Amino acid sequence: MTFLTRHNKGRIANWWWTVDKINFSLAMFLIFVGIMLVLSASPSAAHRDRLVDEFSFVKKQGVFICMGIVLMIGISMQSMRTIRRLAILGFLGAFAGVVLTYFVGDAAKGAQRWIKFAGFSLQPSEFVKPTFIVVTAWLLDAKKRTDDFPGMEVATCLFVVTACSVFLQPDLGMTLLITGVWVCQMLWAGIPFWLFGCFGLVGVLLIGGAYLFLAHVKDRIDRFLATENEIGSQIQKSMDAFANGNLMGRGPGEGVIKMSLPDVHTDFIFSLAGEEYGVWLTTIIVISFGVIVVRTMLTSMKDNNLFQMYAASGLAASLGGQAIVNMCSSLKLIPAKGMTLPFVSYGGSSMLASCICMGMLLALTRKNAVAEDKDNG
Repeated sequence: MTFLTRHNKGRIANWWWTVDKINFSLAMFLIFVGIMLVLSASPSAAHRDRLVDEFSFVKKQGVFICMGIVLMIGISMQSMRTIRRLAILGFLGAFAGVVLTYFVGDAAKGAQRWIKFAGFSLQPSEFVKPTFIVVTAWLLDAKKRTDDFPGMEVATCLFVVTACSVFLQPDLGMTLLITGVWVCQMLWAGIPFWLFGCFGLVGVLLIGGAYLFLAHVKDRIDRFLATENEIGSQIQKSMDAFANGNLMGRGPGEGVIKMSLPDVHTDFIFSLAGEEYGVWLTTIIVISFGVIVVRTMLTSMKDNNLFQMYAASGLAASLGGQAIVNMCSSLKLIPAKGMTLPFVSYGGSSMLASCICMGMLLALTRKNAVAEDKDNG
């Protein structure tokens, strides 16, 4: 292991001694938890989808995880300047993919969000999220550096176009998440609070319109507001899973709700964790996401670099916000959103996008990230 000594000037050694090892370790831990849960859920999910190989999902997830880890480590080695360039190119490609779903997208569960090719499904909106956050951070930082640069105006126009394109798929959950992170970035950049109130009003109108005109959104909200006797079977089964698990859980692979809960390997994987491992593991998962968010917020403020703060904090808020939405949906604290749990849920787009997000976050919070950016001009 001499290539990882402090005296080694190589790229890998430099990365190892500057990267946030706690956040990196937490991301790897969540990935490990995810593969164990997908392994448990794979046979029942394969049976429902009438697949011959009952471990088809876990095998595919293994491929996604290997690709994701390579992406995460590779991106985390890059400079802040390279991260900005990757974000711009990535956003253009992901946005083009979202537009493409209107023409060749594969429809499922009332939404047209996926593009199928070579036996895999790609959800472009997952990749819009992290790249949009970094591009917005660059625009807001440019505004602070150059007074006559219309950074906030351009960021607002970019947000409107992005949010509308995702909402029209329709993907209300992703739209609200992108909106929430963008509003946080704008608040950090110093927009007036009365504008924040306007954003809140627009959000309420958006949800109201979705309830009136989108059948699957209306169905999910109605189920959320239903009495205990009227509650939807999927949410009820999710709640039963937590009840079955109690404090210590039924044991690995011993869950029974997964046999009848359709999305147990994706949207409701947190319920599977609750049933098989109990409160102790679900608490550790919550704490893991909390530590990633808090550590990133604190680290991004140390060097007094606005781009680093806007981008890293936004990426952390995105991961934390998506995790909160998924976990609260499973616990019937909010209506079901059809949103995955980052690093844990099955899904190629979700895993790769989460790893890209974490890779950018780790690159932006490396100990010498700001110094390298200054040296590069």
